[in-house]
Amino acid sequence: MPGGKGRRGESGRSRLLTLAVVPVVLAAAAVVGLRWNDARGPAPADFTVARAAATDSGTGSAYRVEVEEGSGLDADKAAAVVAHILAAPRGWSHHGEHRFRQVAQGQAGLVIRIATPETTDRVCGESGLDTHGEVNCRVGKVVMVNLKRWQQGSPEFDGPLGEYRALIINHEVGHWLGHGHETCPGKGRPAPAMMQQIDGLKGCVANAWPYDSEGAYLGGPPVP
Repeated sequence: MPGGKGRRGESGRSRLLTLAVVPVVLAAAAVVGLRWNDARGPAPADFTVARAAATDSGTGSAYRVEVEEGSGLDADKAAAVVAHILAAPRGWSHHGEHRFRQVAQGQAGLVIRIATPETTDRVCGESGLDTHGEVNCRVGKVVMVNLKRWQQGSPEFDGPLGEYRALIINHEVGHWLGHGHETCPGKGRPAPAMMQQIDGLKGCVANAWPYDSEGAYLGGPPVP
């Protein structure tokens, strides 16, 4: 019958259309799925906690040191460097003005993380800070130390790498303590530790420490 033949033809065309459309829809869904995955961004990094010198007792501000896994750094060795900087008389300890105590577990009011530039950018970027793969930041209780700066120093800093590492810690911990940015107080004078020295010294001399050897604060005009 002509009518029956016509209905079978329409049914056949429908099946062919369905077979043709389904792969396209699935392919589109796969693309959308990939975009959704991209939108979520990279997975959070894993960190190794430094434990060798950590303590469960004592006084002072409890802090923890963490190193991103795969960075090539030894967490305990990095923590020893940080501890030396935090305890230095010319640092924020300033003959007992602030005290710091390394912990490995429990509550830590300060967390110092040494991470790859990519991870640093991601964590800092979540708070609206643009570190563009080059610099460090402080987000709440977390100090993000850019692995590139920790390993290479800064072309603007005229001094050994160990001194530049001290500047990184002193600058970011200074923010954690409530200090804002400062600028050069005068040509030939020490640059404040709270100055963004990586952006240029503006006539000052590179300096890693907030205090001089006699205990005077090495500050400068505040940056609005």
